[in-house]
Amino acid sequence: MFCMPHTEYEFASRTVNSCRRFHWIPSLQRPPCGPRTNVETYEGQHSANKASEVQKRTFGSAATHNQRNPAYSELNSDDVCYFKSILGDNGVVQDEDRIAVANVDWMGKYKGASQLLLLPKSTKEVSKILSYCNTRRLAVVPQGGNTGLVGGSVPVYDEVIVSLAGMDKIISFDNVNGILTSEAGCVLENLSTFVENEGFIMPLDLGAKGSCHIGGNISTNAGGLRFIRYGSLHGNVLGLEVVLADGTILDMLTTLRKDNTGYDLKHLFIGSEGSLGVVTKVAVLTPAKLPATNVAFLSCNDYTSCQKLLLAARRNLGEILSAFEFMDHHCIDLAIRHLEGVQNPLPASQYKFYVLIETTGSDESYDKTKLEAFLLRSMEDGLVSDGVIAQDISQASNFWRIREGISEASVKVGAVYKYDLSIPVEKLYDIVEEMRCRLGDNAEVLGYGHLGDGNLHLNILSSKYDDSILTQIEPFVYEWTSAQRGSISAEHGLGLMKAEKIHYSKSTEAVQLMASIKKLLDPNSILNPYKVLPQSVL
Repeated sequence: MFCMPHTEYEFASRTVNSCRRFHWIPSLQRPPCGPRTNVETYEGQHSANKASEVQKRTFGSAATHNQRNPAYSELNSDDVCYFKSILGDNGVVQDEDRIAVANVDWMGKYKGASQLLLLPKSTKEVSKILSYCNTRRLAVVPQGGNTGLVGGSVPVYDEVIVSLAGMDKIISFDNVNGILTSEAGCVLENLSTFVENEGFIMPLDLGAKGSCHIGGNISTNAGGLRFIRYGSLHGNVLGLEVVLADGTILDMLTTLRKDNTGYDLKHLFIGSEGSLGVVTKVAVLTPAKLPATNVAFLSCNDYTSCQKLLLAARRNLGEILSAFEFMDHHCIDLAIRHLEGVQNPLPASQYKFYVLIETTGSDESYDKTKLEAFLLRSMEDGLVSDGVIAQDISQASNFWRIREGISEASVKVGAVYKYDLSIPVEKLYDIVEEMRCRLGDNAEVLGYGHLGDGNLHLNILSSKYDDSILTQIEPFVYEWTSAQRGSISAEHGLGLMKAEKIHYSKSTEAVQLMASIKKLLDPNSILNPYKVLPQSVL
């Protein structure tokens, strides 16, 4: 049970044991943490044939391995000279070590063989690059912070990498309406710091915010930890500037809250993973920063209790509920083993499930009373077995570090098969238990995620990548999810990993319409090829 060491928080009408502390922290700001972005440097590779060999390796998905499209041209010295003429020598990278880092994703799962990394600093430069590549039919991969999990931001073969890292300027901020306009290469954490100093917050928060770019967030329609409170980027992005495959600059950079003039084209590019155009500027609506934040770390004996706790939180915490994250005990054990300095907030006993609840509001006293009453009632109802509320910034940081560090910890085991699924909440954990039955002692299965959004992160760990393990996972995981009318990608996108699996979540007619849009906007298919859509429909 919770214990309240300060007499002002004691309730005369309730009896509480002294075995557990019940803490409060006012105006809490969660510090950044997330997956490490320092990746191992790989030897550069300089031919499409060798890239094909890399692509045939098994990296967590049994996706069909497409051959390099022979319609694409191969890079030559004239191409490099042209790019230097518009970007200068510093904007054209051919150094093997620098290109090697850009060729591989942060987990080391997906690796391409690009020979050229371009660093434009303006929309006009991006336009000139794409216009030239479209004419020459050179395939292009737009790249932001390269923190994705499905191979969407790295080459498959020898595509030219266009990094938006040099386009990192904040253009304007409307401090009356909370509207931020910036270039696409701004790091999410930097934007968060900027708007917080203005009294606002970004509507999304990710474990990788120290590295990911806002353009990449929008291109993948990233969800994250604040989704339960502020919703999808489809609702928070007001305007975009996008460069199409032929170099056309599509100016949709409005900051209007209301605009019903024709089709709202920006939604085509939110979540399209750079396959329809390259996002260069963004206008985002940012919520006001509220002064009172509290974080609780709780334990539950079973998944049913987690579900009931979510329902109770929605009803009793309502407008102040800003995060509801769940983890099974395998996740906690993993984090404690592999994350430096992390401690179990509830070390006395082993529980099956853990829940992190965050509240954010404008009245510290009101919020405190509301959360306190909710937690005590939840314990009386048997939904919560134990728990603690952060007393200071260090404790709150530890709570969030556990949740946000699971992905980082998982890659330290060896091989990790990651699945990002949307499933009805009542059935969400069933796939975890079924996968454990299928794999037995061959792998460790973890389940965690954004319970308030019905979003499960299913991680399967083993010492090395093994085809025999993969065949037990796929296509079962996709078939099971489809049978529940779920989505095989809740927030990570499709990328290379799931491009051939889209039919598990979308109808044939829907996929055909997507292919028609792709052909209209990118008839030569130079933008992020082999990703998002099956090659058969293109």
